[in-house]
Amino acid sequence: MGHSTKKLDLTGQRFGKLTVLAPAENIGRRTAWLCRCDCGRETVVKTCHLRDRHTTSCGCSGGPGIQDRLNFVDGTCVEMLRAKTVRRNNTSGVPGVDWRSSKQTWRASICFKGKRYYLGSYARFEDAVKARKQAEEELHDNFLREFAGTAS
Repeated sequence: MGHSTKKLDLTGQRFGKLTVLAPAENIGRRTAWLCRCDCGRETVVKTCHLRDRHTTSCGCSGGPGIQDRLNFVDGTCVEMLRAKTVRRNNTSGVPGVDWRSSKQTWRASICFKGKRYYLGSYARFEDAVKARKQAEEELHDNFLREFAGTAS
């Protein structure tokens, strides 16, 4: 049995924030791996990009990623507003609400037209969510109405 080229197995190995879960379908002729990022997202990465440390996260570390493919209007990302997306670095599962462990409070904030507005800190999660929802309705829904008016 001559020496067979043993297929590389990266399962379980870590590269930056990525842990390799399993082989994925090749990308072109390159082998690729399904990886889970520390932020919880899964992503498929080519072997060469893992091994040369070209890719060390799903893009949540601020490298090129989702930002490049979204429409920014006036500094506000319309798809994210429409989808009411939860950002990957979010700690609560609710957009714009995060836990400040240093202060032991929930902080509510909202980003609009490229600026972040802090809506206050709350002892109760529900209160932070309420503040965020209120701001969302006032800011985003008005903005989306305006945008819908200009987009048609």
